[in-house]
Order: sequence, then structure tokens, then C-alpha cells
Amino acid sequence: MNVEALLLSLRLSVLVSGLLLVLAVPLAYTLAFFRWPGKFLVESVVSLPLVLPPTVLGFYALLAMGPRGALGRMWQSVFGHPLSFTFAGLVIASLVYSLPFAVQPLVTSFESLDRRLLDASAVLGAGRARTFFRVILPLAWPGVLTSLVLSFAHTLGEFGVVLMVGGNLPGSTRTVSIDIYDRVQAIDYASANQTSLFLLLVCFLVLSIVYGVNRRDWSPWPAK
Repeated sequence: MNVEALLLSLRLSVLVSGLLLVLAVPLAYTLAFFRWPGKFLVESVVSLPLVLPPTVLGFYALLAMGPRGALGRMWQSVFGHPLSFTFAGLVIASLVYSLPFAVQPLVTSFESLDRRLLDASAVLGAGRARTFFRVILPLAWPGVLTSLVLSFAHTLGEFGVVLMVGGNLPGSTRTVSIDIYDRVQAIDYASANQTSLFLLLVCFLVLSIVYGVNRRDWSPWPAK
């Protein structure tokens, strides 16, 4: 097993899932509790990576991050080095690719809340921020966990987008999924099987956590 590629993938997955949680919570809150003309367009953009081929998304991400792309030129001017074929480029592309896996569980969880509890909080004088942190977020905790776990697992198994944007640079952009592909190309099926089995077990574990949490009756308050 390529430990270097595995650690790189874990670092990428942890970073992306953490950033996505910060970005997805306010976005999901807005989609769940507000109505405005054209909202369906935002929902479509968020869900687009679910149906778009990874190579297509990776191609346009590569164009945007390249030396002639707007994002690539801005990055070059600020940091002094290119964005494409770097770990930072993988992070940005992964944020876009895994966005729906972070947003949709949160939207579903927010929309399933009993609005009478929110009304009661408002009647008692709590503002939007206090209601969110003291009522909405505790009640939607299973959705938060699902969002975090699914975005982590999805990023861990990325291949098409990672290959298009980052290439195959050892220690920098060679993730575990690309390493598996390289092993298969080299007819090293034993190593490919070992790494694939490890990823299979990890994905099974995280999904078991999600389903286990969602099946139990969740309450933020202690049982009497």
C-alpha cells in the first residue's frame, strides 16, 4: 500500500470536508428557509456535480485554474506560483465536486424540522442567530454528521476530477485512487487489491455510521 498517497488523500478529504461544512451550512440554511425567484437555479448549480461527468468538471476546472484562466491568473499574482497541478488546486476542485454531498443532507435535515419550534423560539425573543445555534443546529445534528461523512468519503474516492486538475505528481497530487489506477496499469493486482480493500472497508464504516445515526431517534435534550 502506498502510504504517501493514502496520507495525501486523507489530508485532502479532511480539509475538504471541513471547509465544505463551513460553506454548506449557511447555503443549506438559505435554501431551506428562504424563498426567492430563481432559487431553482441555485439548487441546480449546487446539484450539477451529481450528474456532470467528472472529466467535464475537471476539464473546466483545469481551464479556470490554468495560466490563462481567471482563477489561475489571480492565484499566480497573489502567491507567485501556478494553481493547476498543485494540492491547493485539488482542494478547490474537490470543494466544487463534493458540494452537493455536503449541502443536500443539510437541506433535507433543515426542512424536516418542526417549524412550530422555530416560531416558539421567536415568540420567546430569540433572534435568528440564537435560534439557529440553540434550536436548529442541535436538532439537525444527524444531517450535519451525514454531510460531513459523505463529503469526506466522496473526496477520498475521487479520481476523474483529481486526475484532470492535479495530474499524477508523487507527494503532491497522487491520491490513493490514482495510485490504484497506476497499480492496475502496471498489472500489480495484489497491491491494487490491498489498497482497494482498505478503501472499501473505510467507506463501509463511514456509511454504517451515517445509517446508524439516522436510524435512531435523535434528540438534543436528555431523556427524562
